[in-house]
Amino acid sequence: MKVLHVITGLAAGGAEQQLRTMLPHLAARCEVAVLTGAGAVAEAVEAEGIPVHRLGMRGNLDLRAVGRLTRLMRAGRYDVVHTHLYRACVYGRVAARLAGVPAIVATEHSIGEGRIEGRRAGAGVRALYRATESMGGVTVAVSRIVADRLAGWGVPRSRIEVIPNGLDGQAFRHDPRLGGRARARLGIAPGAFVVGGVGRMEAGKRFDVLLRALPGFVEAVLLLAGEGSARRELEELARTLGVAHRVVFTGESMDVPALLSAMDVLVSPSQEETFGLAVIEGLASGLPVFYAACPALDELPPDAAPGARRILPDPDHLRTELRTLAATGPLRLPPPRAVAYYDIRRHAARTEALYERLLGRTAPVSGRHARQKEFR
Repeated sequence: MKVLHVITGLAAGGAEQQLRTMLPHLAARCEVAVLTGAGAVAEAVEAEGIPVHRLGMRGNLDLRAVGRLTRLMRAGRYDVVHTHLYRACVYGRVAARLAGVPAIVATEHSIGEGRIEGRRAGAGVRALYRATESMGGVTVAVSRIVADRLAGWGVPRSRIEVIPNGLDGQAFRHDPRLGGRARARLGIAPGAFVVGGVGRMEAGKRFDVLLRALPGFVEAVLLLAGEGSARRELEELARTLGVAHRVVFTGESMDVPALLSAMDVLVSPSQEETFGLAVIEGLASGLPVFYAACPALDELPPDAAPGARRILPDPDHLRTELRTLAATGPLRLPPPRAVAYYDIRRHAARTEALYERLLGRTAPVSGRHARQKEFR
């Protein structure tokens, strides 16, 4: 089986990292087409021997991308085209239909009530989404909340398959040596209490809550891993609050496991999560995790992640919780059952089974009911 994955960009974001993590676990021969800037993830994918085709798309209305994609798909004679993120889904599904690709799959990673991938989703955006969605075979939702929102946008339930994100839990296991080296590289003292945040530096991630919790909590250092349009505002806020000397911005990083090993607690203050992969990664590293929203945990039994605690995205509340945790000293926990449940191998197997089904090689299986029975 030959599969072409089409994605908008390949910077170090959640959907991009999810694709990179999944590729080595698929038995199919995979290639990747990236519409816009490539970034660090593209280099990592290529380093694993997977071809990456750069389309050089210039803006949302560069319709030439459809022609480029169509020619690539015809020349590659792919069995499956699998698209990721809004722009790639719109352009990729049209091109796959024009190229006569037998099976077309899309994964919806980030859709909110009125936003998609952090941007406002007006009537025009939704109409275009529905029109191109009908050109594919199945739309994969990474959580039930995403499936519900897709249905709310008018996507028929019969065309939605829930396949949750996955991770390689072993790759995120706590390594004190890696953590120590990361602290030394970033100028963080060995004994400092390190509060961490991982994700795109965008307003919806609410990393400002972490910054506002620092005043009056002088024992803490804040380590923020990620890049995005809100970074300058966050840096300015740190200076305004007088805590800039205790905040470390790593920028785009491919070494998240080492950064997690350098932390004492991971905090995810975003209330707009559609899965919450950073929370699961933190749990895999044995960290206590504070989170405002995590659909991945909401869909599991309450005891699946004893190291995770839901918090209010409020600086005063967070400061109190962090002080209480810091008073107990460094704490590392065994990875909970939630980590094993979201193993990337399970994700890849279900994705490949979906390909086979769309190609008419296997019988359909109800994804939602299967998930309810799988957790032990």
